[in-house]
Amino acid sequence: MKNPSPAVLPVQPANVAAWRTPVELGLLAAIWGASFLFQRVAAPEFGASALAELRLLLGAAVLLPFLWLARADFPARLWPRLALLGAINSAIPFALFAWGAQRAPAGVGAITNAMAVLFTALVAFLFFRERIGARKVLALVVGFIGVIVLASDKTEGASVGWATAAGVAAALMYGVGANLVPRLLNGLPPSAVAAATLGSAALLLLPFSIAHWPEQSVSAPAWGSAIALGVICTGLAYAIYYRLIQRIGAARAVTVTYLVPLAAVAWAWSLLGEPLTWPMAIACALILGSVAISQRPAKQGG
Repeated sequence: MKNPSPAVLPVQPANVAAWRTPVELGLLAAIWGASFLFQRVAAPEFGASALAELRLLLGAAVLLPFLWLARADFPARLWPRLALLGAINSAIPFALFAWGAQRAPAGVGAITNAMAVLFTALVAFLFFRERIGARKVLALVVGFIGVIVLASDKTEGASVGWATAAGVAAALMYGVGANLVPRLLNGLPPSAVAAATLGSAALLLLPFSIAHWPEQSVSAPAWGSAIALGVICTGLAYAIYYRLIQRIGAARAVTVTYLVPLAAVAWAWSLLGEPLTWPMAIACALILGSVAISQRPAKQGG
């Protein structure tokens, strides 16, 4: 999952069938949950940088029509900002999650990914002087306890601590990016911004992916997973997510965060036979609980 900043989008209510929003939220959670499954299959053969490069290129290709239609809004002076945000919001976290997928079950990356919501609040407080409040401080504490529990887990005798650290670092990058996008690219069409940042990130990561391109042949399942990761879990998923934000607003659309780890664990258990350990279950409950605490609206009055 990427953590695109919804602040660049106005809410645009639309008359749609009541079932459509929950169905699309469930579909998006299933797609983003599957992204960790696909990384788990493809990363051991491609390596982190090559897999991230394919994901970026394919995701950008899917969203390229949006950028083409809005090309007049993207003058040359804007592209250094797009490249910076592409590195922070895409290239680095994609590579980190792929690196972690080589070393730990799919659920580990998905659970740490949920920390992006908390890091967004923390970065806003530390660097942009936004109020954080006692409730979000509590949420951060609970979330980090969940990370410690997750890092202490062992799967088949191997520690997942480094994979957990990589996932937390990726979530931190998403938190930074979520704060920078509305400040640096406010008012631009979000799907076009996504295409531009993904494309810029692909160019930045290209030398590393060439240097670390797999020397051995890659299996068909790994290729299929890499293609699905880029086309479905990046390009198509972003289009669905932005449409949801336009329809129901960012606060409701971000609730998909609660469902992604559950979907990822379900995919990995059913298709790869990966177990759900007690530390994973406890960490998932703590981190998702902390996200729920942070998202509760403040009480009015009094």
